[in-house]
Amino acid sequence: MKTTKYLLQSGALALSLLATSVMAAVSADQVAKLGTSLTPLGAEKAGNADGSIPEWTGGLPTNAGAADAAGFLADPFAGEKPLFTITAQNVDQYKDKLTPGQLAMFKRYPDTYKMPVYTTHRSATVPQNVQDDTKFNAANTKLVQGGNGLENFKTANPFPIPQNGLEAVWNQITRYRGGSVRRLVTQATPQANGSFSLVYFQDEFTFPANLTDYDPSKPSNILFYFKQRVTAPSRLAGNVLLVHETLDQVKEPRLAWLYNAGQRRVRRAPQVSYDGPGTASDGLRTSDNLDMYNGAPDRYDWKLEGKQELYIPYNSYALDSPKLKYAEIIKAGHINQDLTRYELHRVWHVVGTLKAGERHIYAKRDMYIDEDTWQAAIIDHYDGRGALWRVAEAHAQYYYDKQVPWYTVETLYDIVSGRYLSMGLKNEEKRAYEFGFKASSSDYTPAALRQAGVR
Repeated sequence: MKTTKYLLQSGALALSLLATSVMAAVSADQVAKLGTSLTPLGAEKAGNADGSIPEWTGGLPTNAGAADAAGFLADPFAGEKPLFTITAQNVDQYKDKLTPGQLAMFKRYPDTYKMPVYTTHRSATVPQNVQDDTKFNAANTKLVQGGNGLENFKTANPFPIPQNGLEAVWNQITRYRGGSVRRLVTQATPQANGSFSLVYFQDEFTFPANLTDYDPSKPSNILFYFKQRVTAPSRLAGNVLLVHETLDQVKEPRLAWLYNAGQRRVRRAPQVSYDGPGTASDGLRTSDNLDMYNGAPDRYDWKLEGKQELYIPYNSYALDSPKLKYAEIIKAGHINQDLTRYELHRVWHVVGTLKAGERHIYAKRDMYIDEDTWQAAIIDHYDGRGALWRVAEAHAQYYYDKQVPWYTVETLYDIVSGRYLSMGLKNEEKRAYEFGFKASSSDYTPAALRQAGVR
């Protein structure tokens, strides 16, 4: 698979920088490219040579479509048809624009796995204040504490012009997700024959600047607060997870608590990190699989391989339709690929290799991060023997009315067992994502968990 190297500050990617160093911000000349030859988030503004990836022209307008009464967005590309469909029969024609994990999916499910490929639309952007803060970060943000913390960081995207793999990973970890969001979503872990039951969650993500009692004169190590309440099935309903996500998780590890509704007790939950089991996931995801990748990056050495063009899930509005039932989406082996949409986009390829002496069930992670949003689109996970094990695909959409890039659904395929996990579907729920809701820091204390867990 060809990888295109892109020239940066010194004329080549600075792949040899050590993660233990204190990294300097990029030069003023580099910063000046943001908003000119580069987009405000650091992507190449120009299209590719043959025009199959167009120029970025600012993303979709906020009125690109209507929202229904529940907040579900109209598909601005509903009239388009696939340019072609990749199948197991023709996959060799396209293998230079597919990841090893995607190729493995065609091999594992030759009769059902397919990729409908559509015209590429560079639909995403972020609000002006986030663009401004990203430019500030480019000139000022540094990695500290051995690369495990950030200094002089605002809002999102600390390294829009990354010099190494760790910086690119930090962009995924801190990327813009609307400031605050409340969502009703489901998680499914189908059996190999396709039968499934759902776990229902009410999630909240809140970044400090969106708290009603936020005081900018008192900087803290909190990146965001996360609260997850299980609402069904009844055996799990009322259980609540609370996380204080820290910027430097080595200096101050992630703080997590669990409220058990049956016992009516709040307990610390140090296992909610790294490869600790994900909530009600039947062992099919780790804690750091949520949101494709989250948490402290300190257990891996991260190498920036460069950029390449890949077919990735994108503009997945059809998959988010409230007209769909979950049973129409969740199928044996993988989700219903007839409902998916893939486009050709440039991605950053970052390889994370487990450090000597560190422990994690994934010995290597191959991350493919969309250049326009800093969202991971695909991550291939390898076991301790070096064998490909799990393939994560994030079906992204741009919430254009709020200028927030995020996901429609995350999938994590175990190509060994033939099972998978889907996280984030909301088609049958009573509302779509609720961005910009207000909360206080007192809503994210262990004392508030009991009230949140009332059935």
